[in-house]
Amino acid sequence: MTYNEQLQKVWHSFEKEHGHVPATARDAVQWGVERRMIETPPVDPLAKLAEDMSRALREEYATDREGRRYRVNHAVRVTRGGVQYTFWAMMSDAPREHMQKAFIQRREQIVGDCVQLATDVEAYNGMKKGEPIPMLFDFRDDVEERRYWDGKKAA
Repeated sequence: MTYNEQLQKVWHSFEKEHGHVPATARDAVQWGVERRMIETPPVDPLAKLAEDMSRALREEYATDREGRRYRVNHAVRVTRGGVQYTFWAMMSDAPREHMQKAFIQRREQIVGDCVQLATDVEAYNGMKKGEPIPMLFDFRDDVEERRYWDGKKAA
């Protein structure tokens, strides 16, 4: 059984025992550790720091001369020799090629999320009787509205 399959098994057991109600992953893993279904992994301090740094880099924003709030740091994932690396760069100093790859990869993530969301909604609607949950994927109005309200907050 893979590590992910172990975690899924713990989740399903936890969820069944607790009556199929929404719960946190932390509650489920704590429950699984207490029952010796999984063990807490040893922590690599550098891996933890790198993960924390990646999160901090993703969350750093600045405001340009036009008043636009933008992400300062952008990541590009690259696989070399079967190992995936994430290279970070500050947008103000990054080569155009890095930023182009970063933007394309982020867009592909969004498309992938939309494809999976469409599939999940269709599957849920197929499982349930009654009014289906609609889901629209034209985000133009949403983007413009969010930009408008974000601009109002900043003013």
